Amino acid sequence: MNKDSKIFVAGHKGLVGSAIVRKLHNTGYHNILTLSRSELDLTDQYAVKEFFSIEKPEYVFDAAAKVGGIYANDTYSAEFIYQNLMIQTNLIHNSYLNNVKKFLFMGSVCIYPKFAETPVKEESLLTGYLEPTNEAYAIAKIAGIKMCEAYNKQYGLKSVSIMPSNLYGPNDNFHPDNGHVIPAMIRKFTDNPTSVTFWGDGSAFREFMYADDMADACLFLMNCNKVENGELINAGSGEDISIKELATTMAKLMNYKGEIKWDTTRPNGTPKRPLDFSKIKELGWRPKVTLQEGLKQTLEWYKEHGHGR
Repeated sequence: MNKDSKIFVAGHKGLVGSAIVRKLHNTGYHNILTLSRSELDLTDQYAVKEFFSIEKPEYVFDAAAKVGGIYANDTYSAEFIYQNLMIQTNLIHNSYLNNVKKFLFMGSVCIYPKFAETPVKEESLLTGYLEPTNEAYAIAKIAGIKMCEAYNKQYGLKSVSIMPSNLYGPNDNFHPDNGHVIPAMIRKFTDNPTSVTFWGDGSAFREFMYADDMADACLFLMNCNKVENGELINAGSGEDISIKELATTMAKLMNYKGEIKWDTTRPNGTPKRPLDFSKIKELGWRPKVTLQEGLKQTLEWYKEHGHGR
Protein backbone atom coordinates (compact mmCIF):
# COMPACT_ATOMS: atom_id res chain seq x y z
CA MET A 1 0.00 0.00 0.00
CA ASN A 2 1.11 3.55 -0.69
CA LYS A 3 0.57 6.25 1.93
CA ASP A 4 -2.17 7.80 -0.22
CA SER A 5 -3.87 4.52 -1.16
CA LYS A 6 -7.63 4.48 -0.62
CA ILE A 7 -8.18 2.07 2.27
CA PHE A 8 -11.55 0.87 3.57
CA VAL A 9 -11.62 -0.41 7.15
CA ALA A 10 -14.90 -2.26 7.69
CA GLY A 11 -15.89 -2.36 11.35
CA HIS A 12 -13.73 0.61 12.32
CA LYS A 13 -15.47 1.19 15.66
CA GLY A 14 -14.85 -2.31 16.95
CA LEU A 15 -11.93 -3.77 18.86
CA VAL A 16 -9.72 -4.64 15.88
CA GLY A 17 -11.08 -2.13 13.39
CA SER A 18 -10.32 0.82 15.68
CA ALA A 19 -6.82 -0.58 16.31
CA ILE A 20 -6.23 -0.88 12.54
CA VAL A 21 -7.33 2.74 12.02
CA ARG A 22 -4.96 3.87 14.80
CA LYS A 23 -2.11 1.89 13.25
CA LEU A 24 -2.76 3.29 9.78
CA HIS A 25 -2.86 6.88 11.05
CA ASN A 26 0.27 6.39 13.15
CA THR A 27 2.23 5.02 10.18
CA GLY A 28 1.29 7.80 7.78
CA TYR A 29 -1.72 6.49 5.87
CA HIS A 30 -4.26 9.27 5.49
CA ASN A 31 -6.81 8.23 2.83
CA ILE A 32 -8.91 5.98 5.08
CA LEU A 33 -12.59 5.23 4.50
CA THR A 34 -14.75 4.49 7.55
CA LEU A 35 -18.52 4.36 7.89
CA SER A 36 -20.70 3.60 10.90
CA ARG A 37 -23.37 0.92 10.82
CA SER A 38 -26.06 3.60 10.41
CA GLU A 39 -24.22 4.94 7.37
CA LEU A 40 -23.57 1.55 5.76
CA ASP A 41 -25.26 -1.70 6.74
CA LEU A 42 -22.76 -4.33 5.64
CA THR A 43 -25.45 -7.03 5.63
CA ASP A 44 -27.34 -5.05 2.95
CA GLN A 45 -26.22 -6.37 -0.44
CA TYR A 46 -27.45 -3.36 -2.43
CA ALA A 47 -25.98 -0.78 -0.03
CA VAL A 48 -22.54 -2.44 -0.08
CA LYS A 49 -22.62 -2.73 -3.87
CA GLU A 50 -23.44 0.97 -4.19
CA PHE A 51 -20.72 1.97 -1.72
CA PHE A 52 -18.01 0.06 -3.58
CA SER A 53 -19.11 1.31 -7.01
CA ILE A 54 -18.96 4.93 -5.83
CA GLU A 55 -15.92 4.93 -3.51
CA LYS A 56 -13.72 2.34 -5.28
CA PRO A 57 -11.43 1.46 -2.34
CA GLU A 58 -8.05 0.00 -3.31
CA TYR A 59 -7.51 -2.05 -0.16
CA VAL A 60 -10.06 -3.54 2.24
CA PHE A 61 -9.56 -4.64 5.85
CA ASP A 62 -12.54 -6.77 6.91
CA ALA A 63 -12.69 -6.26 10.67
CA ALA A 64 -16.49 -6.19 10.71
CA ALA A 65 -18.26 -9.03 12.48
CA LYS A 66 -20.82 -9.94 15.08
CA VAL A 67 -18.68 -11.24 17.93
CA GLY A 68 -19.06 -12.24 21.54
CA GLY A 69 -18.07 -14.65 24.27
CA ILE A 70 -19.22 -18.19 24.95
CA TYR A 71 -22.66 -17.13 26.24
CA ALA A 72 -23.44 -14.86 23.30
CA ASN A 73 -22.22 -17.40 20.74
CA ASP A 74 -24.33 -20.15 22.28
CA THR A 75 -27.44 -18.01 22.78
CA TYR A 76 -27.52 -16.05 19.51
CA SER A 77 -26.13 -18.64 17.11
CA ALA A 78 -28.59 -17.81 14.31
CA GLU A 79 -27.63 -14.12 14.41
CA PHE A 80 -23.94 -15.03 14.47
CA ILE A 81 -24.04 -17.23 11.39
CA TYR A 82 -26.41 -15.02 9.38
CA GLN A 83 -24.82 -11.62 10.01
CA ASN A 84 -21.25 -12.82 9.58
CA LEU A 85 -22.01 -14.69 6.36
CA MET A 86 -23.78 -11.65 4.92
CA ILE A 87 -21.07 -9.15 5.90
CA GLN A 88 -18.13 -11.10 4.52
CA THR A 89 -19.97 -12.26 1.38
CA ASN A 90 -20.90 -8.69 0.45
CA LEU A 91 -17.39 -7.38 1.13
CA ILE A 92 -15.50 -10.13 -0.70
CA HIS A 93 -17.77 -10.20 -3.75
CA ASN A 94 -17.78 -6.44 -4.19
CA SER A 95 -14.02 -6.27 -3.70
CA TYR A 96 -13.72 -8.60 -6.69
CA LEU A 97 -16.26 -6.64 -8.77
CA ASN A 98 -14.44 -3.35 -8.12
CA ASN A 99 -10.86 -4.55 -8.63
CA VAL A 100 -9.69 -4.14 -5.05
CA LYS A 101 -5.90 -4.62 -5.01
CA LYS A 102 -5.89 -6.74 -1.84
CA PHE A 103 -8.43 -7.93 0.70
CA LEU A 104 -7.66 -8.93 4.29
CA PHE A 105 -10.15 -11.23 6.00
CA MET A 106 -10.11 -11.63 9.75
CA GLY A 107 -11.21 -14.88 11.30
CA SER A 108 -10.96 -16.38 14.76
CA VAL A 109 -9.14 -19.17 16.53
CA CYS A 110 -12.49 -20.92 16.97
CA ILE A 111 -12.37 -22.03 13.30
CA TYR A 112 -10.12 -24.88 14.38
CA PRO A 113 -11.36 -28.25 15.70
CA LYS A 114 -12.09 -28.44 19.41
CA PHE A 115 -9.43 -31.08 19.97
CA ALA A 116 -6.90 -30.02 17.36
CA GLU A 117 -3.29 -30.85 18.14
CA THR A 118 -1.61 -27.91 19.86
CA PRO A 119 -0.03 -25.53 19.09
CA VAL A 120 -2.67 -25.36 16.35
CA LYS A 121 -1.30 -25.14 12.81
CA GLU A 122 -3.17 -23.67 9.85
CA GLU A 123 -3.32 -27.17 8.36
CA SER A 124 -5.65 -28.26 11.20
CA LEU A 125 -8.59 -26.48 9.55
CA LEU A 126 -11.47 -28.89 8.78
CA THR A 127 -9.74 -31.90 10.34
CA GLY A 128 -12.23 -32.40 13.19
CA TYR A 129 -15.38 -31.30 15.01
CA LEU A 130 -15.79 -27.70 16.18
CA GLU A 131 -16.55 -26.50 19.71
CA PRO A 132 -20.40 -26.67 19.80
CA THR A 133 -20.90 -23.40 21.69
CA ASN A 134 -19.37 -21.29 18.90
CA GLU A 135 -19.95 -23.57 15.92
CA ALA A 136 -22.23 -21.11 14.08
CA TYR A 137 -19.65 -18.30 14.23
CA ALA A 138 -16.83 -20.66 13.29
CA ILE A 139 -18.68 -22.02 10.25
CA ALA A 140 -19.32 -18.49 9.01
CA LYS A 141 -15.64 -17.63 9.36
CA ILE A 142 -14.55 -20.86 7.65
CA ALA A 143 -16.84 -19.94 4.75
CA GLY A 144 -15.09 -16.56 4.52
CA ILE A 145 -11.66 -18.22 4.36
CA LYS A 146 -12.81 -20.58 1.63
CA MET A 147 -14.49 -17.73 -0.24
CA CYS A 148 -11.22 -15.79 -0.31
CA GLU A 149 -9.46 -18.89 -1.66
CA ALA A 150 -12.15 -19.45 -4.31
CA TYR A 151 -12.20 -15.82 -5.46
CA ASN A 152 -8.42 -15.87 -5.77
CA LYS A 153 -8.50 -19.13 -7.72
CA GLN A 154 -11.30 -18.16 -10.12
CA TYR A 155 -11.02 -14.37 -10.32
CA GLY A 156 -7.51 -13.57 -9.12
CA LEU A 157 -8.64 -11.48 -6.13
CA LYS A 158 -5.55 -10.97 -4.01
CA SER A 159 -6.31 -11.72 -0.38
CA VAL A 160 -5.04 -13.11 2.89
CA SER A 161 -6.95 -14.53 5.88
CA ILE A 162 -5.54 -13.87 9.34
CA MET A 163 -6.54 -16.05 12.27
CA PRO A 164 -5.77 -14.40 15.61
CA SER A 165 -5.70 -15.88 19.07
CA ASN A 166 -8.22 -14.45 21.55
CA LEU A 167 -8.19 -10.66 21.28
CA TYR A 168 -8.71 -7.90 23.86
CA GLY A 169 -8.02 -4.20 24.29
CA PRO A 170 -9.59 -0.72 23.93
CA ASN A 171 -13.05 -0.48 22.32
CA ASP A 172 -13.90 -4.05 23.23
CA ASN A 173 -17.41 -5.12 24.24
CA PHE A 174 -17.44 -5.00 28.05
CA HIS A 175 -20.90 -6.51 28.44
CA PRO A 176 -20.78 -8.93 31.42
CA ASP A 177 -22.53 -11.73 29.51
CA ASN A 178 -22.08 -11.04 25.79
CA GLY A 179 -18.48 -9.84 25.85
CA HIS A 180 -15.29 -11.88 25.48
CA VAL A 181 -13.67 -13.20 28.62
CA ILE A 182 -11.25 -10.36 29.50
CA PRO A 183 -13.65 -7.40 29.05
CA ALA A 184 -16.47 -9.40 30.66
CA MET A 185 -14.23 -10.06 33.68
CA ILE A 186 -13.35 -6.39 33.97
CA ARG A 187 -17.02 -5.41 33.89
CA LYS A 188 -18.05 -8.09 36.39
CA PHE A 189 -15.30 -7.17 38.84
CA THR A 190 -16.33 -3.52 38.51
CA ASP A 191 -20.06 -4.12 38.99
CA ASN A 192 -19.96 -6.81 41.69
CA PRO A 193 -17.85 -5.86 44.72
CA THR A 194 -18.94 -8.85 46.84
CA SER A 195 -18.64 -11.85 44.50
CA VAL A 196 -18.48 -12.80 40.83
CA THR A 197 -19.31 -16.07 39.08
CA PHE A 198 -17.67 -17.27 35.88
CA TRP A 199 -18.62 -20.16 33.59
CA GLY A 200 -16.92 -23.53 33.90
CA ASP A 201 -14.22 -24.52 36.38
CA GLY A 202 -11.50 -22.19 35.10
CA SER A 203 -9.28 -25.00 33.83
CA ALA A 204 -9.46 -24.06 30.14
CA PHE A 205 -6.41 -22.28 28.71
CA ARG A 206 -6.53 -19.37 26.28
CA GLU A 207 -3.89 -17.48 24.33
CA PHE A 208 -4.57 -13.75 24.36
CA MET A 209 -3.27 -11.08 21.99
CA TYR A 210 -3.58 -7.31 22.41
CA ALA A 211 -5.63 -5.60 19.68
CA ASP A 212 -2.81 -3.25 18.66
CA ASP A 213 -0.55 -6.25 18.03
CA MET A 214 -3.31 -7.69 15.85
CA ALA A 215 -3.55 -4.42 13.91
CA ASP A 216 0.21 -4.48 13.41
CA ALA A 217 -0.03 -8.04 12.05
CA CYS A 218 -2.88 -7.05 9.71
CA LEU A 219 -0.92 -4.14 8.26
CA PHE A 220 2.15 -6.34 7.93
CA LEU A 221 0.23 -8.99 5.95
CA MET A 222 -1.52 -6.43 3.76
CA ASN A 223 1.88 -5.10 2.73
CA CYS A 224 3.47 -8.55 2.29
CA ASN A 225 3.43 -9.68 -1.34
CA LYS A 226 4.45 -13.19 -0.32
CA VAL A 227 0.89 -13.85 0.92
CA GLU A 228 -1.82 -12.67 -1.45
CA ASN A 229 -3.43 -15.85 -2.82
CA GLY A 230 -6.01 -16.44 -0.10
CA GLU A 231 -3.50 -17.93 2.35
CA LEU A 232 -4.55 -18.70 5.91
CA ILE A 233 -2.08 -17.23 8.43
CA ASN A 234 -2.18 -17.54 12.23
CA ALA A 235 -1.18 -14.67 14.50
CA GLY A 236 -0.68 -15.08 18.23
CA SER A 237 1.13 -13.81 21.29
CA GLY A 238 2.81 -17.02 22.44
CA GLU A 239 1.31 -16.49 25.92
CA ASP A 240 -1.49 -18.73 27.13
CA ILE A 241 -3.05 -18.74 30.57
CA SER A 242 -5.80 -20.66 32.36
CA ILE A 243 -9.09 -18.83 32.86
CA LYS A 244 -8.70 -19.32 36.61
CA GLU A 245 -5.23 -17.74 36.62
CA LEU A 246 -6.52 -14.94 34.40
CA ALA A 247 -9.30 -14.21 36.91
CA THR A 248 -6.76 -14.11 39.74
CA THR A 249 -4.48 -11.82 37.75
CA MET A 250 -7.32 -9.45 36.83
CA ALA A 251 -8.53 -9.37 40.46
CA LYS A 252 -5.05 -8.33 41.63
CA LEU A 253 -4.72 -5.65 38.94
CA MET A 254 -8.13 -4.25 39.87
CA ASN A 255 -7.59 -4.64 43.63
CA TYR A 256 -10.72 -6.79 43.78
CA LYS A 257 -11.46 -8.11 47.28
CA GLY A 258 -14.64 -10.08 46.60
CA GLU A 259 -15.11 -13.83 46.14
CA ILE A 260 -14.54 -15.55 42.80
CA LYS A 261 -16.93 -18.44 42.12
CA TRP A 262 -17.13 -21.01 39.30
CA ASP A 263 -20.35 -22.39 37.83
CA THR A 264 -19.31 -25.91 36.86
CA THR A 265 -22.74 -26.63 35.37
CA ARG A 266 -21.69 -24.32 32.52
CA PRO A 267 -19.29 -25.36 29.71
CA ASN A 268 -15.57 -24.62 29.73
CA GLY A 269 -15.33 -24.42 25.95
CA THR A 270 -12.28 -25.76 24.16
CA PRO A 271 -9.77 -26.99 26.78
CA LYS A 272 -6.60 -25.57 25.21
CA ARG A 273 -5.93 -23.83 21.90
CA PRO A 274 -2.57 -22.03 21.59
CA LEU A 275 -1.69 -21.18 18.00
CA ASP A 276 1.35 -22.13 15.97
CA PHE A 277 2.12 -18.82 14.30
CA SER A 278 5.52 -19.76 12.92
CA LYS A 279 4.46 -18.83 9.37
CA ILE A 280 3.97 -15.15 10.12
CA LYS A 281 7.13 -15.12 12.25
CA GLU A 282 9.08 -16.55 9.32
CA LEU A 283 7.73 -13.71 7.20
CA GLY A 284 9.16 -11.24 9.73
CA TRP A 285 6.39 -10.32 12.19
CA ARG A 286 6.54 -10.61 15.99
CA PRO A 287 4.10 -9.61 18.78
CA LYS A 288 5.24 -6.69 20.92
CA VAL A 289 2.79 -6.34 23.84
CA THR A 290 2.95 -8.79 26.76
CA LEU A 291 -0.26 -9.95 28.44
CA GLN A 292 0.54 -8.06 31.64
CA GLU A 293 1.18 -4.82 29.71
CA GLY A 294 -1.92 -5.29 27.58
CA LEU A 295 -4.17 -5.93 30.57
CA LYS A 296 -2.91 -2.77 32.27
CA GLN A 297 -3.51 -0.69 29.12
CA THR A 298 -6.99 -2.15 28.69
CA LEU A 299 -7.85 -1.34 32.31
CA GLU A 300 -6.59 2.22 31.89
CA TRP A 301 -8.76 2.66 28.80
CA TYR A 302 -11.78 1.22 30.62
CA LYS A 303 -11.33 3.54 33.59
CA GLU A 304 -11.24 6.52 31.24
CA HIS A 305 -14.03 5.54 28.84
CA GLY A 306 -16.32 3.23 30.82
CA HIS A 307 -17.92 0.12 29.42
CA GLY A 308 -18.89 1.75 26.11
CA ARG A 309 -20.80 -0.76 23.98
